Amino acid sequence: MQIHKKFWPLIVGLAVAVGIYIGGRLSFTDNSDRLFTSNSKKDKLNRLIDYIDYEYVDEVNTDSIVDVTVNSILDNLDPHSTYIPKEDLKRVTENMKGDFVGIGVSFYTYRDTVTVIRPLEGGPSIKAGIIGGDRIISANGEPIYGKSWSNEAVVNRLKGEKGSRVKLTVYREGVSKLLEFKIKRNDVPIKSVDASYMLNETLGYIKINRFAESTYNEFKTGLDDLIDRGATKMVLDLRDNPGGFLGIAERIADEFLEDDKLILFTRNKKGKVERSYASGKGDFEEGEIFVLINENSASASEIIAGALQDNDKGTILGRRSYGKGLVQREMGLGDGSAVRLTISRYYTPTGRSIQRAYNNGNKDYFDEYYRRIQNGELSNSDNIEVHDSLKFTTPEGKIVYGGGGIIPDVFVPINLRMENETINRIRATGIMNYFIFEELDKDRSSYQDITKDQFISSFEISDEVVNKFQDYLNERARYNIPFVAYNNEMKLYLKATLAEQLYGSAAAVQVLNTNDDMLSKVLELSVD
Repeated sequence: MQIHKKFWPLIVGLAVAVGIYIGGRLSFTDNSDRLFTSNSKKDKLNRLIDYIDYEYVDEVNTDSIVDVTVNSILDNLDPHSTYIPKEDLKRVTENMKGDFVGIGVSFYTYRDTVTVIRPLEGGPSIKAGIIGGDRIISANGEPIYGKSWSNEAVVNRLKGEKGSRVKLTVYREGVSKLLEFKIKRNDVPIKSVDASYMLNETLGYIKINRFAESTYNEFKTGLDDLIDRGATKMVLDLRDNPGGFLGIAERIADEFLEDDKLILFTRNKKGKVERSYASGKGDFEEGEIFVLINENSASASEIIAGALQDNDKGTILGRRSYGKGLVQREMGLGDGSAVRLTISRYYTPTGRSIQRAYNNGNKDYFDEYYRRIQNGELSNSDNIEVHDSLKFTTPEGKIVYGGGGIIPDVFVPINLRMENETINRIRATGIMNYFIFEELDKDRSSYQDITKDQFISSFEISDEVVNKFQDYLNERARYNIPFVAYNNEMKLYLKATLAEQLYGSAAAVQVLNTNDDMLSKVLELSVD
């Protein structure tokens, strides 16, 4: 039988459709694209959204409904599976990547004018000659001052494509005419190593604030420098570090552990186990290591602390860590948003899970911090709850526990003079930064000849400045907080804030470390 040529297009079309269908059925690989194939449960959700979109009596933003739905689903899984909306994903990605494209300034709008607090280390602005106190009047000839300019609008004007240029017009105190800077936008590092310096002739110190893509390289640069300067002992400060990339934590732990030592292992719901071992490439395997943790040290921070503790390497000091033993993977949802979904649990080398229970819901889970305060755990190690059923033993016979964080080898109670509700509330507002900026801006020249080391060792905040800050705070924030009980502590925090604006974040860390109970304990333990 001969088929008339007018039917050929239809036959070819059917053949292609059948081929696509069969090809889809014969795919033996299961990837994220197939997560969204049709089934009755997904069709039900899609149909409901379509009904609302087309039939509901009022106009509804179905995108917001989808966001709420996704969040509701994740809320029923675990506390660390989270949804990242499209508008937040770029910022989150930049933070974990370790850099962003821009001109590299920290600023705030002071009296309706964009005012540079300080140029960021490693960014284009510091290379171009921008300094703290500069007022940016215009960008590419367009004014960016006045009440109509929000911080977000200013950022959008100053950011741009990598390699593009922006011409800034700047007013500088003491200079008779406006200055012009042509700045080429480039990568601006978001530092994850806050400080790296020698505490004494043999003891080095590195503080890491998160585990981003760039963290290992930053850490390795600091470690190598400290070794060159004579460090045979090292403090790794992971306090208040919420975690980040698991692989970065593994590489850092590898610097301290001997070849073939188990760092951790993970297990997914199918029972698949993946183990991570140290290589022979560690540069500080023979050195003595002290790791500082507290109740806000989580995830990747706990991986390092647990790996060292379970391998009988070094000393863990501080307070029981957060207790996050779940591993997330970021998955795009196709519209610019993403979800970080828990895909496995991790275990320390002895086999313990340090994940806290979350059976009673997310609110109960996140409220545990307050229960730790109330039961006195932060002040007395005897109040830490342990379970004999979760007892493990290290190769050298040390008893360690699972079930909710890393319990340190040496307990150091919270310093309630430095960390109390009054001071924490003031610091959280950011108002201390504004006060110090305005005080500094009155006479920047008086600090020109003071080196960072001189400032840290001998500069003092006066009682007069503390009183002025109290008045400033009470006037602007409508607080009525007397600093009599915390006068010395406020002096230290004000000095650290001033150090950051003059010399950068590392100087601020060094100032605060001059009155630090955990470091005092390390210095006591590290005496030869």
